[in-house]
Amino acid sequence: MAGRWYPDDPVPLAAELDVMLASAHVEPGASLRAIVVPHAGLMYSGPVAAYAYNAARHHRVGALVLVGPSHFVPFAGVSIWPDGAWDTPFGPVAVESDLVAALRSASNEITDFPSAHGREHSLEMQLPFVAHVMPGVPIVPMVMGHQTRATAFALGAAIARATRDRHDVLLVASSDLSHYEDAATAATLDGVVLERVEALDAEALMGALETEPRHACGGGPMVAVMEAARQLGASSARVLRYADSGDVSGDKSSVVGYMAAVIG
Repeated sequence: MAGRWYPDDPVPLAAELDVMLASAHVEPGASLRAIVVPHAGLMYSGPVAAYAYNAARHHRVGALVLVGPSHFVPFAGVSIWPDGAWDTPFGPVAVESDLVAALRSASNEITDFPSAHGREHSLEMQLPFVAHVMPGVPIVPMVMGHQTRATAFALGAAIARATRDRHDVLLVASSDLSHYEDAATAATLDGVVLERVEALDAEALMGALETEPRHACGGGPMVAVMEAARQLGASSARVLRYADSGDVSGDKSSVVGYMAAVIG
């Protein structure tokens, strides 16, 4: 998506990110286990995502576990990228292979299915923020195929087991909310997700997604990260920002919803 959804030149990209971060005023929390961020084109969802990444700047982060949906490749389970690095305009972001190994041994839901990552943007859209705000911090990229209850909760438990002794690991759930509804309908649908996230209630969010899939494209990743954070001791969640694409485009007749939240 570099050169299309965000600048592929590091200078204008850094300038654009800095403007968004400067506008995203966040009161630091005492603890942080996870964030929820959107993944649309930078001009649309970046001003919202900046709130979560600004919050993360106030904490020591040694690695990030990124979980997003697979938009293009249907498959069972979760595909993890095993090693190497992911390229960004700011340079490569290394994959934390030791943590990959720990996660793969924690659940048979986690597999190596490289084709799931080929066209996928849900994780790529996090990398400009990650590389700019947390330079040198490695990642563990995972995309979820069929977002079933079993997969989401199994992944949440696996993440908790693999990171229990790594207090410097930040969990990142990548998800946009409702798609192509008018702004009023979107706000109603998205409000259900915001309420479940702020309650840190992964079970209730999963139930809402099973009843109405229009709530979010990355609902399963949100459930997994919320469940992992809860098992790791998180006790509260806070929505920092909600917006929709119409706030940028001016078209409120068909919008995509975006949320930034912190869990700690």
